[in-house]
Amino acid sequence: METARRVLTISELNSEVHDLLESSFSELWVEGEISNCKAYPSGHTYLSLKDEKAQVRAVLFKGSSFGVKFKFADGLKILARGRVTSYEARGELQFVISAAEPRSVGALQLALEQLKAKLKAEGLFDQERKKPLPPYPKSVGVVTSGQGAAVRDVIHVLSRRWPGLDIRVWPVKVQGPGAAADIAGAIAGFNELAPDTDVLLVGRGGGSIEDLWAFNEEPVARAIAASSIPVISCVGHETDTTIADFVADLRAPTPSAAAEMAVMEKSAVMDRIVELADAAEQAVRGELDGLAKRLAYAAAHPFLLDPRRMWEQRVMRVGDLAGRLPEALKRRLQTLSLRLGAAAGRLDAISPLAVLARGYAIATSKGRVLTSAKQVKTGDAVTVRLSEGEINCEVS
Repeated sequence: METARRVLTISELNSEVHDLLESSFSELWVEGEISNCKAYPSGHTYLSLKDEKAQVRAVLFKGSSFGVKFKFADGLKILARGRVTSYEARGELQFVISAAEPRSVGALQLALEQLKAKLKAEGLFDQERKKPLPPYPKSVGVVTSGQGAAVRDVIHVLSRRWPGLDIRVWPVKVQGPGAAADIAGAIAGFNELAPDTDVLLVGRGGGSIEDLWAFNEEPVARAIAASSIPVISCVGHETDTTIADFVADLRAPTPSAAAEMAVMEKSAVMDRIVELADAAEQAVRGELDGLAKRLAYAAAHPFLLDPRRMWEQRVMRVGDLAGRLPEALKRRLQTLSLRLGAAAGRLDAISPLAVLARGYAIATSKGRVLTSAKQVKTGDAVTVRLSEGEINCEVS
């Protein structure tokens, strides 16, 4: 007798495969290269993991993404922990990622490099956007842990360098979960609640990359970039560099060094003021001495001792000029007369009348001076101008 066949719908088949996969595979680690990676506004990231021979669809849900410090990107080789399942609607095998780490470099280092490249491309590291520090701040804000050596060192240095300085401390977590949000909130809080603060010191003492990680977080970087108050970053020891250092208006190697950069030595400033005041007093005194000497010289001048001398000198000068004027005018007229006679002689030498006086004549006809016999014909009237008188003639 033929056994009854079991017929499944596609939905039933996919459901049984899904249950089988879920029950057969516990969480496991896989190694593969990321491709077709796409992050969605929901916070989920869909991708493929592949090797030289095969590939599998994978997903990193938003709830698990907080534990992954770096960003997934095509071409990145990773170790991923997760479970095998399927998407029943399409019957697709899927690997659900719960944790991941880069295969070539550390997860934190990779995350640091990725965020650094992103913020640099946005211009947050550009020198042009950095704000100058005020030369003589009246108030200094400090964003750091409320406990530990860093805050004590900062307060000590600030108070020693400028006694009476207004120091405002906003205690925050500087490491661990929530530290980045704490630090970013304090920076924003200073700008909103105490905008008259002249400069902010943001940082902590040294530590490992994990200890300092809050200062590599994007919220802290963006809070520093958005601050209207100039920010000095002071994270760790001299060899430690964080993203906060790149975004800040000035970087200090330690919190104590930041305090020294923020304010000048008040005693040195006062000494300089005294020095400048002395120099100004000497300059004014020297100027006054010079003016006094000029005044004494002027007061001793004969004209000021007897002002009538000045008037007498002017009268004598006018009289002298008046006496010399007729002679000068006579010489001037003689010179003009001689020049006029010479000009008249030159004019007479080239006068047509002088030519006529030597026996020449000028013949005209019909108002034209005749220079050729061809200009007249028989019967034309011709006037001949002599040195004395004219002769009226007729051409025959």
